[in-house]
Amino acid sequence: MQKRDSSQEIIPDRAFTHGGVFHADDVFAAALLRCLNPRIQIERGMKIPKDYPGLVFDIGGGRFDHHQADCRRRENGTPYAAFGLLWEAFGEQILCREDVKKFDREFVQRLDESDNTGAPHELAAMIHDFNPTWQESMEEQERMFSESVALAVKVLKRRFCHIRAEREAYEQVRARLLEQPGQILFLERALPWKEAVAGTEVLYVIYPSLRGGYSIQAVPVCVGSMELKKPFPWNWRGKRREELAALTGIPTFGFCHQSGFLCAADTKEDAEKVAAMAAKLQ
Repeated sequence: MQKRDSSQEIIPDRAFTHGGVFHADDVFAAALLRCLNPRIQIERGMKIPKDYPGLVFDIGGGRFDHHQADCRRRENGTPYAAFGLLWEAFGEQILCREDVKKFDREFVQRLDESDNTGAPHELAAMIHDFNPTWQESMEEQERMFSESVALAVKVLKRRFCHIRAEREAYEQVRARLLEQPGQILFLERALPWKEAVAGTEVLYVIYPSLRGGYSIQAVPVCVGSMELKKPFPWNWRGKRREELAALTGIPTFGFCHQSGFLCAADTKEDAEKVAAMAAKLQ
């Protein structure tokens, strides 16, 4: 089945999904639709109304259902659930294509897998807890569904906010790399830099610390790795301020983490000296 291009498709003001017990899949699918169209009314039931004019998901065997025998799988084998099918269709109305794929890998697929296979997932378990217990009235179910969707909307909006910020940070750091070729990169403010620096010759990144002064951080060999290209020297690690000043001759060099990934100095000039000295040492 070929993917339909829905990046500019208008989300209707009504949508229908199954009633009864709800799960993270239908809750996050509903939340995604609400992010796309805040006016949308999410309706639930055990049977789709005849000639229903809105969007239908997670029921009925249609475009956004995944319960049929020929339900789709991603190239890596992860099956789609309703949330994933909707994200595939409409994600580019929210994020750029690259970030749509990344969000699918890091967030959507895990929920889709949990819904399809029962694989443990903390967020899915949390959403399930919004369902009434056997001691509570089932009349509360619709209210609890609405509350869970409202929570999921907040989760998605904050995640999208961070992803957009990370994308902007990536572009800013890449621009700085063109201006500052070499092994040491200075950033005017603290922002996510690891993805942008990956694959470059940069060994250390300097940026203003939120605690004051400047941080000097060693660059990992690749994104997600704990291994560093060039950790700070063993004889710096865990030393007191006066010991570091005596070892290096850098007066405001005040901290070196015992794992060798982070140093700190009070001034930009001294931070640059720390990075330059570390880069030269064997």
